[in-house]
Amino acid sequence: MNGDHSDDNLLIARAFVDPSADASTMTGFDGDGGVWEVTAGGATTAASVAWPAGPITERAEVRREIVALYDEACAVLGVEPRAHDR
Repeated sequence: MNGDHSDDNLLIARAFVDPSADASTMTGFDGDGGVWEVTAGGATTAASVAWPAGPITERAEVRREIVALYDEACAVLGVEPRAHDR
């Protein structure tokens, strides 16, 4: 997520954590959501964002939920989402 999709991290942070975020790195996840380290205005905080479909129980569901978060972030921010490999 961080190497291949660093721009996605920032979109998710701006949509769901702080619109003024200037950096974001995914640091973890659990069944309830993802965790990002978000930097805005020189301050860095950890922020949890819930999975769009609700809690998950299988690791394979993580990708689906991150893609859904990306799509929702694009909608919130008015950004055209790119096509996804499914």
